[in-house]
Amino acid sequence: MKKTTLALRAGGVLGAAALLSLAAPLAASAHVHVEPGQAEAGSYSTLTFKVPNESADAGTVRFVVDLPTDTPFTSVSYEPVPGWSTEVATGALPEPVDIDGATVTTAPVTVTWTADEGAQIAPGQFQQFVISAGAVPDTGSILLPSHQEYSDGSVVDWDEPAPASGEEPEHPAPTLYVNDTPPDEGHSDSHAVGEGADASSDASSDDAAVSASGDSDASSTAGVAFGIGGLAFGAVALVVSVVALTRRPAAGGRGGRSSGGSTS
Repeated sequence: MKKTTLALRAGGVLGAAALLSLAAPLAASAHVHVEPGQAEAGSYSTLTFKVPNESADAGTVRFVVDLPTDTPFTSVSYEPVPGWSTEVATGALPEPVDIDGATVTTAPVTVTWTADEGAQIAPGQFQQFVISAGAVPDTGSILLPSHQEYSDGSVVDWDEPAPASGEEPEHPAPTLYVNDTPPDEGHSDSHAVGEGADASSDASSDDAAVSASGDSDASSTAGVAFGIGGLAFGAVALVVSVVALTRRPAAGGRGGRSSGGSTS
């Protein structure tokens, strides 16, 4: 009975360790973000918001993106998503903005996707929402706070800017970098190659992009490898402990019998 109890306890601990080691990298990577993460000032960029469903028992039924009002886009259009209705709302800006010599007082301020009856992003799924926005303002970066509403009424606000340290907050806001360099790209081809750039510049940017992608993949692979290695080490330690406990002699066993024989 004792051996069975010890084995069950060891199995429970081992299972919990496995879940923790696998859940950690998944939790760190599952959040709303925008692709590509960088655009050239003055361009019209196609922006894709990747929205994973993080709830275990509710579906995502609404997704809202707040567009900038201090450095506004003058034009926003959307790509239709089957099963979802989309609305681009235009509103008054807090203050007039001068864009190419013109005074702009209104601009697109939000984009809202609402699931039709029976549609949702179910647990374990993700959905991509695409817009075309421009002209991209000549600025450092643009926060695009987003709000994810679930079928149970809960709302997750992805609206936290990255701190100066570059450490990712719990609910980071999707960010479009323009003149600033994304914190996780370093020297990669974060800036678009302008007109008149020579072929060597293109090649250098391409090489940098490949290197950055390889480094990122390697880091992810290393993280998973360390997690699996730690899990395997823990499993071996547990097995050794269980074996040692189950083979320990019971009280009054061999030592008691030897002592009794000596007395007789």
